[in-house]
Amino acid sequence: MNRLNLLHYFKRYSFLYLIALIAMCASTLLDQAAPLIVQHIVDDVLIAKKMEVLNFLLLGILGIGVGRCIFQYTKEFLCDYAGSKIACEVRINLFRKIQSLSANFFDGINSGELMSRVKDDVDRIWDIAAFMGILMAEVFIRTVTTLFFMIRINWQLALIPIIGMIGSGVIAILMEKQLDDLYGAVMQEGSEMNNTAAENLAGVRTVKAFAREGFEIAKFHKHNQKFYELNIDLSRVFVKYNPMIQTITRVLTVVSLFLGGLIVMKGNPLQGGQKMTVGELMAFLQYVGGMIWPMEMLGWLTNGFSSAKASVKRLNKIYSEMPDITENSELAKNTEGADADLANAMFSQFDISGDISFEHVTYAPSVVENTGDTVVEPVETTAAGSPRKILDDVSFEIKSGQTLGIMGATGSGKTTLINLLKRMYDVTDGSIKLDGIDIRELPLPTLRRAISCVMQDIFLFSDTIDGNIRLGARETITVPEVRSALEKSHSAEFVDRMEEKENTVIGERGVGLSGGQKQRITIARALARKTPVLVLDDSTSALDTETEQEIQQVLAELSGMTKIIIAHRISAVRKADKIIVLDKGKVVESGTHEELLKLGGLYKETYDSQY
Repeated sequence: MNRLNLLHYFKRYSFLYLIALIAMCASTLLDQAAPLIVQHIVDDVLIAKKMEVLNFLLLGILGIGVGRCIFQYTKEFLCDYAGSKIACEVRINLFRKIQSLSANFFDGINSGELMSRVKDDVDRIWDIAAFMGILMAEVFIRTVTTLFFMIRINWQLALIPIIGMIGSGVIAILMEKQLDDLYGAVMQEGSEMNNTAAENLAGVRTVKAFAREGFEIAKFHKHNQKFYELNIDLSRVFVKYNPMIQTITRVLTVVSLFLGGLIVMKGNPLQGGQKMTVGELMAFLQYVGGMIWPMEMLGWLTNGFSSAKASVKRLNKIYSEMPDITENSELAKNTEGADADLANAMFSQFDISGDISFEHVTYAPSVVENTGDTVVEPVETTAAGSPRKILDDVSFEIKSGQTLGIMGATGSGKTTLINLLKRMYDVTDGSIKLDGIDIRELPLPTLRRAISCVMQDIFLFSDTIDGNIRLGARETITVPEVRSALEKSHSAEFVDRMEEKENTVIGERGVGLSGGQKQRITIARALARKTPVLVLDDSTSALDTETEQEIQQVLAELSGMTKIIIAHRISAVRKADKIIVLDKGKVVESGTHEELLKLGGLYKETYDSQY
C-alpha cells in the first residue's frame, strides 16, 4: 500500500453510513416540518381562531421532537461507531506499515514525528469519519430542503438567502486556501515539539547529571513558542473570515424580516401586490434561521477539513515509503499474509545449523536527501562526496559451533557487520551466507529467529523480568528455561532478592537496574532462545572481571551454538576459535589468539596495553 486509501475504509462501513444518512435525512425533514406547523398555528389558530386544530398541531410538534431525538441518536451513534472503527484500523495499519520499514527509515526520522502521526494525524481522520463527513452532508441536505420550502413560500424573498449562501461559500474557499499551508506547518512544528519533549524525558538523568535543565527548557520553549505563533496565525485566518460569514447571516435575517414585513403589509409588487400571511412570514423567518446554521458551519467545516487534509498528506509520506529490506525468497512471498502458525510451520523447514561466511562484503550507507520532514543521520563521505565505506571487502568463515572474536577500534565497523548479518541493512557488494544460503534468499523471520543478539545499546521493555526474557518467544520458552537462563547469566542472584522475583516489573529501558544487571538480563534473554547463532556485542563491558569470566565459561560450554563476540578486551575473545581485527572497515588480521600475538600487529598492541 503506497497511499492511504480512505475510500477503502469508508466502503467497509458503508451500510452503517447509509443508515446514518437516512436517519439524518429523516431528522432534517422533521425539522423542516416544524415551521409549517408554526405557520398553521399563527394563521389558523391565532388569527382564524380554529381552536379545534390546536391539539393536532401541538401533537405534531411533540412528535417532531421525539422523532428528531430518535433519528439524531441513531445518526450520532452509527457515525461515532464507524468513525472509531475506521480510526482504529487506520492506526493499526499505519503501525504495521511503520513496523515493515527498514532500519534506514528510522535512521532518518525521529520518534516524536512518528508518535505525532500515529496519534494526532489519525485523530484528524477520526474527526472526518465520525462527525465531520456526515455534518457536511447534513449542511448540504439542510440547505437544499430549506431553500425548497423558502421558494415554496416566496421565491423572490428566497433569493436573499441564496445570495448570502453564495457569499459564504466564496469566503469559505478563500479561508481554505490560507489554512492548508498553515496546518501543515502547525503539525510539523507539533511533531518537533513532541520529539523534543520525548527526547528530554528519555534522557532526563543525563540532563540532570550535566545540569542542562535550563538549556532543555529553553529548547522546548523555542518549539512551544513557534507552535503558539503558528496557531495564532491559524486563528487570525479563522477570525478574519468567520465573522464575515456571521455578519452575512445577521444581515440576512434583518433584510428578510424587513422585506417580508413589507410584503405582509403592502404586498409583493412583483406578484401584483399579493401579500404573505403572518404565518408564512413566521415560517419563512424560521427557515432563514435554519439557513444560518449551515452557513456558520461552512467556516468550521473548512477549518476541520483543512486540518484533516494536512494529516492525510503527512500519513501518505509514510505510506509512500518502501522497505529497502525485502523478502526475495519464494517461500516468503507464498507465506505473505498467512497466519502465524502456518508461516512458522513453513519456515521450520530451514534447519539452520550456524555456518556463517562473509564473501567480499562491502557496505556504504546511502545518502538520504533531506526533505525537511525527516532528521537525516550524518553520513561520512569521501573527498569525492560519495559515502565512505564502513566495511570494505570483508571476508571470513566460521563453522557451526565455533566462536568468532571481533576486535577493532571504535568506528571500525564491528556493529555494522552484525547489522548486515541480521539484514537490518543490505550489503552494497558481496554476499553473506548462512549454512551456504545467501541471507537475502532466506525469509526474514527465519534469519532473525536464528540469531540472538546482546547489543551495546541495551533495551528492556516496561514489563516483568520474565516477559523481557521471553521476548519474541513467549509461547516456546518454559519457566525452567527462564530460570536456567537467569542462572547462566548470573542474574538469579539479584533477581531472587526482589520481592516478586521473575515477575518483578522493571521500568522503561530497565530503569531501577544497574548497567551490569541490565546486561545480564539481556544475556539471559539471548540464552533462553537457544538459537543457532549468538552475538555478543561488547555485552560484558559493565560487568566486573569475575562475573565476566564466569559468563565466558558458560558461553564456552554452550555446544552446537555459533558464537560471535565483539569486544575491546582481549580476555573476552582470547579463547575464540578465530579472531579477526577490523581497522577502518577492513580485516587487517585474522587467526587464533596465539597466531595474532606472533604477528605483532594491532592485536599484539592491544594485548600489550591490557596486560
